[in-house]
Amino acid sequence: MGSAADRVSNAARVSVWLDRRTPARTRRADQPAGLDRERITAAAVRLLDAEGPAKFSMRRLAAELDVTAMSLYWYVDTKDDLLELALDTAFAEIPPAREDAAWRDRLHELALSYRQMLVRHPWASALAGRFLNIGPHSMLFSYAVQDVIRATGLPLEQQTGAMSAVFQFVYGFGTIEGHFVQRSAEAGLSQDAYYRQAMGAIRSHPEHQQIVRTSEALMEARGGGTVEEMRERDFEFALDVMIAGIEAMRAREARRP
Repeated sequence: MGSAADRVSNAARVSVWLDRRTPARTRRADQPAGLDRERITAAAVRLLDAEGPAKFSMRRLAAELDVTAMSLYWYVDTKDDLLELALDTAFAEIPPAREDAAWRDRLHELALSYRQMLVRHPWASALAGRFLNIGPHSMLFSYAVQDVIRATGLPLEQQTGAMSAVFQFVYGFGTIEGHFVQRSAEAGLSQDAYYRQAMGAIRSHPEHQQIVRTSEALMEARGGGTVEEMRERDFEFALDVMIAGIEAMRAREARRP
């Protein structure tokens, strides 16, 4: 196990996936039986889901596993290493898109699965922006995204823009959705009840009346009886717009001499 001084001097760490020292350690006789990286990472995911990253600590995790905090450092050098492992475990939940499906369907499947993962694990979006996403499952997702965008037929120089348009949209949508679901649960309310409470508070302020009227008109036109239904309509329409945009850009390129 690296010393505390070693861990401080390694403050400019790059990624747990680029450091092969820790996984090679052999369990000592006095280490808790049954403790390994997989078990520790699974417990970390459960703790992050339950309490969020702000309350996450190695001591809190050790208590969850009924071991000492020092035992965990036999398997990871730092808390950041463990957070990276947890993030990649979340990416493992994204299933591969069907290989025999049209690119539009594959794109839709990947976008939906990515969104669902971000909602299940609201902490994942912050970690995805904080760390390099080079774990094995994260890389598989990246390869799948590149593969489906390549299948659109867009010129190579436009493919990164298409990936950004679709998956940064999904990242933002899923992050906001996940936080809303989390806040509703923390308040002990359904999403619909939380939404009604929030809108009631906004309506009580005269300075917000104009924006409330405009927003309500938009939401009424959109349709949907619940927050979830309204959100589904927004997501599906936005994704359809992006797919149509990719098709339009591809057709424009095909017309060029």
